Amino acid sequence: MNLLRTKPLETVFAEAESGTLRRALGPWNLISLGIGAIIGVGIFVLTGTAAAANAGPAIVLSFVLSAFGCVFAGLCYAEFASMIPVAGSAYTYGYATLGEIFAWIIGWDLVLEYAFGAATVASGWSANFSGLMATLGIEIPPQLIDTPGTELVKYQGRWTPLATLAGIDTTGMPHATAAFNLVAFVAILVVTAVLVLGIEESATLNTVLVAVKVATVLVFIGVAAIFVSAHPDLARQNLHPFIPPNEGVFGKFGWSGIARGASVIFFAYIGFDAVSTAAQEAKDPQRDMPIGILGSLAICTVLYIVVAGLLTAIVPYRRLMVAAPVALGMDATGVSWGGTLVRFGTILGLSTTMLVMLLGQSRVFYAMSRDGLLPASAGAIHPTRKTPWISTIIVGIVVAFFGATIPIGTLGDLVNIGTLLAFVIVSAGVWMLRSRRPDLPRPFRAPWMPFTPIMGILVSAGLMASLPFATWMRLIVWLVVGLVVYFTYGQSHSKIANR
Repeated sequence: MNLLRTKPLETVFAEAESGTLRRALGPWNLISLGIGAIIGVGIFVLTGTAAAANAGPAIVLSFVLSAFGCVFAGLCYAEFASMIPVAGSAYTYGYATLGEIFAWIIGWDLVLEYAFGAATVASGWSANFSGLMATLGIEIPPQLIDTPGTELVKYQGRWTPLATLAGIDTTGMPHATAAFNLVAFVAILVVTAVLVLGIEESATLNTVLVAVKVATVLVFIGVAAIFVSAHPDLARQNLHPFIPPNEGVFGKFGWSGIARGASVIFFAYIGFDAVSTAAQEAKDPQRDMPIGILGSLAICTVLYIVVAGLLTAIVPYRRLMVAAPVALGMDATGVSWGGTLVRFGTILGLSTTMLVMLLGQSRVFYAMSRDGLLPASAGAIHPTRKTPWISTIIVGIVVAFFGATIPIGTLGDLVNIGTLLAFVIVSAGVWMLRSRRPDLPRPFRAPWMPFTPIMGILVSAGLMASLPFATWMRLIVWLVVGLVVYFTYGQSHSKIANR
């Protein structure tokens, strides 16, 4: 039993040229895919949560810390994606460098990143959609807008989770208990249908929605900057102290709060690696994959830091524990149409994030099926649409149930730890392959070897260490379940083993 057998790179390269999937994505499509996945629930939802509970105005430093870790991992992803332009992302890289058991672990781990990530976004999408409908005078039954058991209060005309209204007397306000997040469930199913139609159609829709999303962020930046320049005293008051003193608990403000905030909003950067899952559908992956990965990461980092700084300048950070903090910030500027515009842009923006996450997950399952580690049906390609339609539909249905039933906080932490583990393995794989096969052609070479992969490993592992113990236990249970599946099915059906 050889658990460390690797997939020959010659086989990987042959699969890259197989032509099973349609090569239809150019550099702008790939950058758009990256931005579509990155700018989403992280900036529109989790920024406020991390500022209110962990870092205060220093959430800006949390974004810088997260970006610092992502740069090293991003460089490693760019090298792998240009050298091994095959669907499967970190799973394929791990199979070619570290061995089958590590490939399975990373493939199973990517389910946490992409499937649970899409479910997390669906939950945030539901909150923003329900808020927008309430603004327009359309009320969705509160039982259908959040996960089972969530206590809701009708506050200022909108059904709001009771947990986010700490310090507010809700006596006399209408109360309700959610039963099933039908809004999130339907949203995932609609995105799944778009993905089944085809990669070109999905990429076109994504590009249009990303343009709207970025325009929404730029409008907020413009309005907020004007407000801050007109009210400098208020901004100074809200930004003081910039680093709130620690409250005696790790992660509750102070420098440890900045670190915990970085691990929480790390979700905001998930997405640049999803570009690599579409490598087999890129027209010129050797050139375009590094552009898509690093370009989207750079653009989004700048936008994040600016938005976080302005948001905490116009709204006291403790008031940002809401489902739509950017919309709250726009409301605070007094621009009457601003909140509605931001909510509309947020909804479209989160839609693109769901689309890219689900695309990434179905491509990982496609790669694992092609290697025999999952049933052949998971890799079945539609004869005309050229998409892995069966895995896309199965993933979509399962994710829809996740998003409708599991709280967003639990989902977000699972996604973060799953992604960070993927970053550790990819960074280690690049370092190992440089040592084992220095002769391989590398269209893009990560600089500063071995400093870059070492930092990718250390920063990602450090952020993992700052996550709650309960999240670690859920990760371990998830990986144990995955190993059971591998030893009962994947190992005996592995095509590499059977050769």
